[in-house]
Amino acid sequence: MRIVIIGGGIIGLSSAYYLQAGGHEVTVIDKTDMSSNCSYGNAGYVCPSHFTPLATPGIVKQGLKWMWNSKSPFYVQPRLSRSLINWGMQFMKAATQQHVEDSAIPLRDIAILSKKMYEEWTALPQFNFAYEHKGLLEIFQTPEGAEHAKHVVEKARELGLTDTALLDYDALQAMEPQTRINAQGAVFFRCDAHLYPNKLMQQLIADLKQKGVRIQTNEEVIRFENANGNITQLITTNGAYHADTVVIAGGSWSRELAAKMNVSIPLVPGRGYSVTLEDSPYRLNYPAILVEGRVAMTPMDGNKLRMGGTMEITSTQTPPRLKRVQGILDAVKNFYPEFNVPMPAADKIWYGYRPCSADGLPYLGRTRQWKNVVLATGHAMLGLSLGAGTGKLVSEVVDERETSMDIRPFNPDRFS
Repeated sequence: MRIVIIGGGIIGLSSAYYLQAGGHEVTVIDKTDMSSNCSYGNAGYVCPSHFTPLATPGIVKQGLKWMWNSKSPFYVQPRLSRSLINWGMQFMKAATQQHVEDSAIPLRDIAILSKKMYEEWTALPQFNFAYEHKGLLEIFQTPEGAEHAKHVVEKARELGLTDTALLDYDALQAMEPQTRINAQGAVFFRCDAHLYPNKLMQQLIADLKQKGVRIQTNEEVIRFENANGNITQLITTNGAYHADTVVIAGGSWSRELAAKMNVSIPLVPGRGYSVTLEDSPYRLNYPAILVEGRVAMTPMDGNKLRMGGTMEITSTQTPPRLKRVQGILDAVKNFYPEFNVPMPAADKIWYGYRPCSADGLPYLGRTRQWKNVVLATGHAMLGLSLGAGTGKLVSEVVDERETSMDIRPFNPDRFS
């Protein structure tokens, strides 16, 4: 079967990996050179601990409080946009405690599946992407953070993540004896792992090319042709591609791609920023989320330290707001007082756009509109974490096999 995948991030490439292994003829098309998308600049977490969706009670109110703060970790840029208004209405409707409860199991299951797939990859000779199963710290500074941490630990254990622990300050500090931490305590998720995204992506691209997967870069899909309920051909800036099945894995551009085939999905870009110190003078033993600062810290590949964060709901055409990077660095200094990281030059700052669905769950599966189209997008900040598992599920959907987990909560038509 001829499969055309639109999107060369971790979701598209993981889908290509499993589809090629299943005997399909696979082409990946990406509008960029595939060297710096969100699959590169993220925190590298593979995290079953992230079972809470982006749409939660209170996040809308908090977002309004932060709206006028240029350094705030969550920001929605006000603008006249029908797609943004539609997304915002659906997001507010989804931001309920019941939705949080309903989302926990599917998010846990796809993360556990993805972690298993990454661990299978690490056993293969073509992969060496600095995968480490060391766990993840979620560090808090305030009494409110401590109270929330208790509930998180209870929920994690209820979901079967029984190796989750609540640490007091002394236990936390003992895990990072080389630097002082300004905090009350932390949640320690022993179930989590991390990797170096840059190596993963480069090695995955090389492996796919070696196996005969066709990868077309700097090529944009302009329109689709169809017949009898199927997409039959993709027209790009460089030519045309016949397809038996089309996989939409275009990240933050997936809404526009879907619209070209008359499929509507509420999705907006959420811009994030990161800074990576090479040969970092500052050392951490464990990845950490700084709860009140909403910053992710990851020691990577032996000698690197990556600091990332912010969720900026904005247009992909809006210039980056580098003050947000200062907000990240200020949060790092607040939690790790001995970390004096200066504001880097603009060319040393990475930023990218995460595809945010309207309820914090991915869009994964076939659409009602077309028999041969599979969507795999909307993973927000969890694209890398859920990448390998999503690729496995995409291959199962395409081949009409029983899926490794129940994907009904990810139905792309759930807002139709």
